[in-house]
Amino acid sequence: MSRIPFVAGNWKMNTAKAGAIELAKAVAKGATDGVQIGIAPPFVYLDAVAQAIAGSKLLLGAQDAYFEKSGAFTGEISVEMLKDIGVTFVLAGHSERRHVLGENSALVAKKAQAIYAGGLTVVHCVGEKIEQRDSGQTFDVVQRQLEELTPAMQDPSRVVIAYEPVWAIGTGRNATDGQAQEVHAYIRKSIAARWNKDFADRVRIQYGGSMKPENAGGLLAQPDIDGGLIGGASLKADGFLAIAAAAR
Repeated sequence: MSRIPFVAGNWKMNTAKAGAIELAKAVAKGATDGVQIGIAPPFVYLDAVAQAIAGSKLLLGAQDAYFEKSGAFTGEISVEMLKDIGVTFVLAGHSERRHVLGENSALVAKKAQAIYAGGLTVVHCVGEKIEQRDSGQTFDVVQRQLEELTPAMQDPSRVVIAYEPVWAIGTGRNATDGQAQEVHAYIRKSIAARWNKDFADRVRIQYGGSMKPENAGGLLAQPDIDGGLIGGASLKADGFLAIAAAAR
């Protein structure tokens, strides 16, 4: 089944306002048909970036969201707030939220559900750490993280899985095309068992383990890899758009 590739740039805690606007405009110029391209700037620049890319095909995303709609939650941002300024997709369970900031599975599940229930696309991140890979726990870890989602999420166009092997991010070790495809195929099979085959065939699964212009072609040629969740390489418009071009 044909799936429209989705390449999203996660800017993390990078850029200043002027640079964010400049980068967003440069990426927007290269956003064309054949592949969906999105960017997830820091919260404080979302509104400015939204205005800068208005009218383009570039999708605006957020790096996180809280699960409550409003209230006394100092420092948090709700799905409704993000939707109000034009955000269309939100990350949930990114490896840095899990392993650096200590978010547990229950919290990730609540956030993913809130994003989906709020009408936005949830980009749900899964992946194993290096010791888990080396001890053969990859599929078990990924399965547990997939179970943070619920089959009540019935619109496959608004559920994206991002496989990000933590051991291949900034460690000097890279996942081969075959290793990435093996886990992506497992994810699709697991989704088919929990939802159904049609849903699994429509869900897009991104690869998020240090994808760069140099390795994007081989990864994106794999049958179950439907795009990328790009970190550092998304901070340069030319390189990011080169990855997106490889996905077409």
